[in-house]
Amino acid sequence: MAELADAHASRACDRKIMRVRSPPPVLLMSTLPSKTFVWTPKLAYIVGLLTTDGNLSKDGRHIIMRSSDKELLEKFRKCLSINNKIALSTNNGYAKKPSFRIQFGNVIFYRWLMEIGLFPAKTYTLGQINIQKEFFRDFLRGHLDGDGTVMLYTDTYNFYRGRQYSNQRLYVKFISASEKHIIWLSERIHKLAQVKGSVSCNERSGTENKAPIWEVKFAKKESVLLLNFIYYKPNLRCLKRKMKIARKALKIVLSQKRKPYSKIVSTISLDAGAIKGSCPPLNMKTTSLLMSKFKI
Repeated sequence: MAELADAHASRACDRKIMRVRSPPPVLLMSTLPSKTFVWTPKLAYIVGLLTTDGNLSKDGRHIIMRSSDKELLEKFRKCLSINNKIALSTNNGYAKKPSFRIQFGNVIFYRWLMEIGLFPAKTYTLGQINIQKEFFRDFLRGHLDGDGTVMLYTDTYNFYRGRQYSNQRLYVKFISASEKHIIWLSERIHKLAQVKGSVSCNERSGTENKAPIWEVKFAKKESVLLLNFIYYKPNLRCLKRKMKIARKALKIVLSQKRKPYSKIVSTISLDAGAIKGSCPPLNMKTTSLLMSKFKI
């Protein structure tokens, strides 16, 4: 009986061992294969968005995108072909509009972003992005949708001989908290788009806890060239709201004609009291008489 009990216990132990599966092999992050993604207009646009409003988590895996424009996050999600939830994000106390966020994990894509110039906590130290020049305009469009501005307004403060003239003003502006990144962006735009902008720093006076914001700004003529460079064909991936402003601005500015100005008649007023009022255009003889009279 004892031998039979021992045999039964042995078989039960064998069945228990068979039921316990060994855990799958742990694939460490360091053993994951690296991958070089092929540049496309869609990928360049995604990188432009991540450069401005994206964040690489310190865990080496997760990528986060934040924006107050939900349409932009939906565009970002569609470009990546993911279905992750777009959630309401907690503001940091400075933002006036509600913000949203989307997060996804992809170690291989995370590493590739690190290789081209993005990294965690990049806000103040971001530099250049290693992007192929033929896709720079798509990257720049993503940069514009993230932290750029297309400004069109009517300037009515121009007075000429007592008459007021209105002029359409157009500016395109890119901002960043990193001086190094804005300088690189300005130089890259100048080289590839043949457009030169003005780099400046906004110290944000009265806000002690806020870092200065750097910007590169383009005036009307340069903005027209730059917007044509960015929106180089229809049906591009972009924020529709900004594209409509850009199209409207180009249509107004390009159709605007320079207003004719009449010639000003020269008027000379002399403190000596000898000659006052309007004078005809000065010739050499009149000029010599005036110089001798007032010992000029």
